[in-house]
Amino acid sequence: MPELPEVETTKNGLEKLLTKKIITKVEICNPNLRWKIDGSIKYNINNQTIRSFSRRGKYILFNLERGHLMMHLGMSGKINVVNSHEPIKKHDHFLLYFDDQVMRFNDPRRFGSIFYLDNLNHKLLNSLGVEPLEDSFHKNYLFENSRNKTQNVKALIMDSKVVVGVGNIYACESLFKTGINPKTKANKISKQRYIALTENIKKVLTRAIKAGGTTLQDFAKVDGKPGYFSQELSVYGRENEHCLNCNGKIKRILQNQRSTFYCPKCQN
Repeated sequence: MPELPEVETTKNGLEKLLTKKIITKVEICNPNLRWKIDGSIKYNINNQTIRSFSRRGKYILFNLERGHLMMHLGMSGKINVVNSHEPIKKHDHFLLYFDDQVMRFNDPRRFGSIFYLDNLNHKLLNSLGVEPLEDSFHKNYLFENSRNKTQNVKALIMDSKVVVGVGNIYACESLFKTGINPKTKANKISKQRYIALTENIKKVLTRAIKAGGTTLQDFAKVDGKPGYFSQELSVYGRENEHCLNCNGKIKRILQNQRSTFYCPKCQN
């Protein structure tokens, strides 16, 4: 599933290629995504200029002259910008045409979503927590928001109502770098350790964005090239391999129906 660095990388790629471009045609090949694409989207965005791009959580926002186009990549979605003469591929569900290019939203599993918004007052955005790379995610934030939480710490930092975009890969990596066992209850962790965890979440996400995201199965950047943060992973996907910090082995467990990777010796 694309996580915050992959979404940010996609947004940055779109920003370079499509800012100030005029949408000349909108094509909906298959409207049946997580929520059905409203056919009126064609009339709302056609002939509009894309003024800028932004991101809120895992939502990419195309900021138009009037309103916004909001996209979520879901579990397998990706966005590519190609030459206009290239044929449509299987699972290309939504296309934006420009003078010499086409932006294609491709989503084999169809868990993504596309909406037109008159303004950003939308229930999907209003329920989101703070951005992990902004000042609102300050050093005391996690400690203050964990005092009445008995869930495990990994579930806390992956809760999008608390902080957005810390998905499974980056949660595992951040907890490892902080030496926190992912099974620990959120309200049992000290303030100092939460301060360190906050800093490591910021560092891990920032490095992943610079590397262009993590390619494990489906993710590729807008230009079709893979992200390279997978080469820097310390624990994720490394079950039974030697820990990079000690002579122990990386263990995999299931938490909230997701795989968690950690070092039992380093994380306690």
